[in-house]
Amino acid sequence: MPKGYWIASIDVTDVDTYKLYVEANAEAFAKYDGKFLTRGGAFTQLEGKNRSRNCILEFKDVETALDCYRSPEYQKALAVRRHVALADIIIMAGYE
Repeated sequence: MPKGYWIASIDVTDVDTYKLYVEANAEAFAKYDGKFLTRGGAFTQLEGKNRSRNCILEFKDVETALDCYRSPEYQKALAVRRHVALADIIIMAGYE
């Protein structure tokens, strides 16, 4: 079964409150064994739409990634993020 990946591109509009989102999402990511492969590091935009922050999380499979997103723990964090950042998020299967 291929791993699942959560890919997010984000523009933060309130850095101080976004820190509360980061603290809150840690609970969900720990519960579902989400592992950050990238987290807001430097990048080079070559094509397409650009956002200022990009993150990739790895999960054991797509269903676990979806369960994490839908979890009460993440939904609590999401309620904070929706007011302080614009995001494009996809969940996809890895390639085997």
